[in-house]
Amino acid sequence: MIRLGTRRSKLATAQSTIVADQLRALGHEVELVLITTTGDVNRAPVEQIGGTGIFVSALRDALLGHEIDIAVHSLKDLPTTPLDGLTLGAIPVREDPRDVLVARDGLTLGELPRGALVGTGAARRAAQLDALGLGIECTGIRGNVDTRISLVTDGKLDAVVLARAGLSRLGRLAEVTETLDPIQMLPAPGQGALGIECRADDTAVLAALAPLEDPATRVAVTAERQLMATLEAGCTAPVGALAEVVEGEDGPELWLRGALGQDDGVRRLSANGPVDDPVSLGKALANELLERT
Repeated sequence: MIRLGTRRSKLATAQSTIVADQLRALGHEVELVLITTTGDVNRAPVEQIGGTGIFVSALRDALLGHEIDIAVHSLKDLPTTPLDGLTLGAIPVREDPRDVLVARDGLTLGELPRGALVGTGAARRAAQLDALGLGIECTGIRGNVDTRISLVTDGKLDAVVLARAGLSRLGRLAEVTETLDPIQMLPAPGQGALGIECRADDTAVLAALAPLEDPATRVAVTAERQLMATLEAGCTAPVGALAEVVEGEDGPELWLRGALGQDDGVRRLSANGPVDDPVSLGKALANELLERT
């Protein structure tokens, strides 16, 4: 029996059920263990209650305490600093990493009137929306998908920006009024990807997770997360990143785009490098972003 630890939210349990079903299809017995994290019970702004890690610390404690065998994280919520004794046993195929708009009256971003009130809990999204110069006013929000979308349907906000992957996993893509092009809005590092964490010495669980691994996704998110780590940024910082494995002249290569919000706007740069060294690419682009600030 593999004990899978998950947060209690609809999205977290939906994500964990996807992983559980994949493991069951491989012949493993899986039990979901519901765990409450700081981020689930405290509604203060993320940066005020600990920033990176508030959604994963309780799950990691349960892993280290042998209460569960694996934990499924939204990879964008997982701190970039490794934790002794734990490892990412698998990173499955990534969902669409882009952000989406859910707006009143079916409006797109360009159709929102000046002064429209747009809700987002991410400084990254607010910085990039401001940089577009559309005259949109961003306001901070917290809560699950239902809570956020209800702010639009109840008329309190004109729109909210959410991750497309989460709505896809919840079967709610029909509520999307526009999928935002990364040229406008680079996603959070690791957005759309799941990280399955386990104890580093649990060879049986590591073997069970191996078939779920997607090498292209791991390479891409490794570059994105290294960019964030080099910038010494947490998940609440105005950092966007998106890496993709593309076909180059001499075979596959890794293309990485990064964005860093500053007081005077958003710096955007891109770079490419070998698929087998995503860490160096992430470091190099982060350092170039820092040099341009």
